[in-house]
Amino acid sequence: MRSDASASVQDFYERYPYPPPVEDLDRYQSLWNDGRLRRQDHHLSWPARPFREDHSILVAGCGTSQAARHAMRWPAARVTGIDFSATSVRCTEALKQRYHLDNLEVRQLPIERAAELETRFDQVVCTGVLHHLADPLAGLRALRSVLEPDGALHLMVYAPYGRAGIYMMQEFCRRVGIGATDEGIRDLVATLGALPTGHPLRALRDAPDFHRAAAIADALLNPNDRAYSVGQLFELLQAGGLTFARWVRQGPYSPHCGLAARVARTTHLAQLAQAEQFAAVELLRGTMVRHSVIARRDDSPSLADVITFDGEAWLDYVPIRASDTLCVQERLPAGAAAVLLNRAHECTDLVLPIDEREKRWFDAVDGCSAIGTIVAIGEDRAAARTFFERLWWYDQVVFDASSGVKLPAS
Repeated sequence: MRSDASASVQDFYERYPYPPPVEDLDRYQSLWNDGRLRRQDHHLSWPARPFREDHSILVAGCGTSQAARHAMRWPAARVTGIDFSATSVRCTEALKQRYHLDNLEVRQLPIERAAELETRFDQVVCTGVLHHLADPLAGLRALRSVLEPDGALHLMVYAPYGRAGIYMMQEFCRRVGIGATDEGIRDLVATLGALPTGHPLRALRDAPDFHRAAAIADALLNPNDRAYSVGQLFELLQAGGLTFARWVRQGPYSPHCGLAARVARTTHLAQLAQAEQFAAVELLRGTMVRHSVIARRDDSPSLADVITFDGEAWLDYVPIRASDTLCVQERLPAGAAAVLLNRAHECTDLVLPIDEREKRWFDAVDGCSAIGTIVAIGEDRAAARTFFERLWWYDQVVFDASSGVKLPAS
């Protein structure tokens, strides 16, 4: 039997499906025709596992289009999408039919009952869903139960500090009786337009997504919503039988990047344990609205599947440029030959100036050459180690650390 909280959330998404339904995924399909993107995506989760395209993927809480997008992204994979909303399932089925996604199966099923699928998956994707469940820990444990021992969980949950304005407005709506109805959304839109300068919600209010009724309802009128600080997220993972592998984008959390690196030089930040570093940087930034993490089962044989710059193994890593990498060569700071940035970063301080030698190394990153080949014999290996480690922390590259590189078709 469903709890009252589960029933109210399900009813909410039947009336206000989110993301809003789409009919046209042509541009998305065209983008992912590039097999290099799939290789980058694979090694984000499994740096030491040879590239393959035939994963089994569960998209848990798939919404109106996410499972269809994964089926397009990975045409050789077996993709299963589950959602407790009949509206979301119907929208996904329509996309399946339109785009002939024979590798996609869709079922109306709550996350907490994922075990009823009676199969395990190489990858489980659950983004923007767990924090709406009546019992997030029960949902997380259900996802772990269907994850292969060496599988990867891609999880996104809300973060508290950057959402302070949202929680203020949610409380305002409760106090004045603005509810999840068409009339309530109209009242809320008018209220948002009247917010004073300096209100914590102003910056989020001006985001493109906030011009859609479904986005406003999801952010401000959802009947069940909680957020996790970095420390709380690590506790949740541990309680769910999982362990942290990496952030999807790690630059914003790293004491080695941007403003955090400057602070680390004058404090004890860099001496903390890694999880404590991440928690401290979250507080330093103060504006994170979500956390996206890759996690593994705590009994996974892939726990050793990590990138390390200790020893000499890094020389065999094959760097793959991140798709959002941009190399700027205009209006440069003194001594820089270029500045690298990742367009997916929301923090404007995460820019990486590089000198002439570093630019030559960066230009040689072609997705198939190992670092030991890029760095010529006799060149400063200590400098190369530092440079490629910085590229990794700044989300400029992922590494293929498998033995033997099998390249996908481009």
